[in-house]
Amino acid sequence: MHVPFCRHRCGYCDFPLIAGRDDLIADYLRALRVELSEVSEHPELQTLFFGGGTPTHLSPDQLRRLFSIVYEKFRLADGVEMSVEANPLDLDDATIDVLVEAGVNRVSLGAQSFDLVALSVLERDHQPDDIGDVTHRLREHGITNQAIDLIFGVPGQSLEVWERTLDAAISLEIEHVSTYGLTYEKGTAFWSRRSAGALQPVEEEMERAMYASAMERLSSGGFVHYEISNFARPGYECRHNRVYWQGDEFYGFGPGAARYLSGTRSTAHRSVTNWLKRVLAGESGIAESETLTPEQRAREAVMLGLRQTAGIHLETFERQTGYALPELAPQALDRFLQCGWLVEDNGFVRLTDEGRFLADTVTAEFL
Repeated sequence: MHVPFCRHRCGYCDFPLIAGRDDLIADYLRALRVELSEVSEHPELQTLFFGGGTPTHLSPDQLRRLFSIVYEKFRLADGVEMSVEANPLDLDDATIDVLVEAGVNRVSLGAQSFDLVALSVLERDHQPDDIGDVTHRLREHGITNQAIDLIFGVPGQSLEVWERTLDAAISLEIEHVSTYGLTYEKGTAFWSRRSAGALQPVEEEMERAMYASAMERLSSGGFVHYEISNFARPGYECRHNRVYWQGDEFYGFGPGAARYLSGTRSTAHRSVTNWLKRVLAGESGIAESETLTPEQRAREAVMLGLRQTAGIHLETFERQTGYALPELAPQALDRFLQCGWLVEDNGFVRLTDEGRFLADTVTAEFL
């Protein structure tokens, strides 16, 4: 469920959202209910993820309405993983109470850094101490499954500063950490500032060193590196994200949301106002739709499988897709095995530690 509202669009953000337009929230909730009406049954969900934007930017009453709209259409399985993305400053006790009432059992915090300078560059509105305060109050309310996002490669960020951020995250005793290298997406404020020379990206070798440090420090701190950007304490891997990486089916609602059902991938209009206008007029909010061929599905399964550190089980892959992995890119596979970016071990093919630095290059050969 994509909730496209924020108090401020950070300069690096390329997600479909709108800032400073809280007047549209009521229309969004009405449109979401209309969009959900196309679901004819009452499916049982194993996972439910509210992302954004910032879902917790909604007021407590608006959040209650959001959960109510979703629960009118879907049933939740026993043991469902129910996640909500949150800005640390949004989580006052009233908002946390609403999350608990709704059955939320996993909260993902957009922390990004524990360094004041990096937070300022990233245009975040919280202080480092706010993160620890929020994790403590969430535990007091019974939400113990907590995750944080961190960004490395921030202009001016040193390896030492990044490692202090990693250590601070480990010290919180949270269950999940995602680490992302800062990207400069075309159309964002950071893209424009970099093009004008106002932002200087960190050197590639420094970014590489930061990623290597994340792998080493988080692993030493008790986290399992289970996907290229994601680390979790044993048993706390994000079940919802694994749905994507395993190529399983999923619903998606709201502007910019993607869904994958019966072999067809669809994406909603990214413009919040355009999506609202279309859905409230009784038109489809879907902008693009593509039914994948068996070969396309197999190639995507390679890309998604290699993102996971366990890699691809060759026999299972062939049974599920109808293709042997070497059929899809035989020369590339041999080349990557020989140069040490991939390894075949106990029936699996996976990226090596060196290969993780070049994951996009490797997976591109199979698409």
